[in-house]
Amino acid sequence: MHYIDPHIHMVSRTTDDYARMAQAGCIAITEPAFWAGFDRSSAQGFHDYFRVLTETEPARAAQYGIRHFAWICINPKEAEDPGFAREVIALIPDFLDKPNVLGVGEIGLNKNSKNELEILEAQIALAKARDQLILVHTPHLEDKLKGTRLIMDALANHDVDPGRVLIDHVEEHTVGAVLDAGYWAGMTLYPDSKCTPERATDIIETYGRERIWINSAGDWGPSDPLAVPKCHVEMLRRGHPRETVKRISIDNPRTFLGQCAKFDVEDPS
Repeated sequence: MHYIDPHIHMVSRTTDDYARMAQAGCIAITEPAFWAGFDRSSAQGFHDYFRVLTETEPARAAQYGIRHFAWICINPKEAEDPGFAREVIALIPDFLDKPNVLGVGEIGLNKNSKNELEILEAQIALAKARDQLILVHTPHLEDKLKGTRLIMDALANHDVDPGRVLIDHVEEHTVGAVLDAGYWAGMTLYPDSKCTPERATDIIETYGRERIWINSAGDWGPSDPLAVPKCHVEMLRRGHPRETVKRISIDNPRTFLGQCAKFDVEDPS
């Protein structure tokens, strides 16, 4: 089946992964800016990284027939120095105009600190001023519920339309609150953390298929760039119709991402 992986970090993957994803039916990806496994020491380092997201990766993906889109931000893990973070934020507006950039992301919280929250608010304000879509990173494990609530409070304080925000990495204890508040919810399929295909299917069976999607968030750590089609197998094994699988992996991403005119990916069916 064809699918969109709306959150994967291809800068940390090989071209073999692009080839395998294309063979599995991937037609498009979106790649949020993230922590690359080390702290960058200058704003110029982020500038170069943003160029990779907007120049190098679209060309690499195109070799395998995959459309590549990006999100730009400073991630929460590198937001503890507000002065440095604001230098990076000053670079973002120029990149928002690039033809493959869909919005600001993945912003959010990591340790739910005061400095992280300050930089989150600054990037929400930038996205609101520029009428950009927002993709949100929520913290890990025991900090996730608290961080998710703090993030939703910050978004509400800026009067951001929930329908233009995707809150990612939801799990069983956060997905209900996210959907109830009107946001879109992303389930990340990791082999040993976040959601497995089995847990994601459980969540779909509990909460339905509206305003929800699945992604691999494949990066430099333990992750699987084919996690999305593997979740399709689990859904079909349980008897879900192919139309439901398509809703989760083609229709819903196209509906949310299509709020940005740059995301012009057609339904391949």
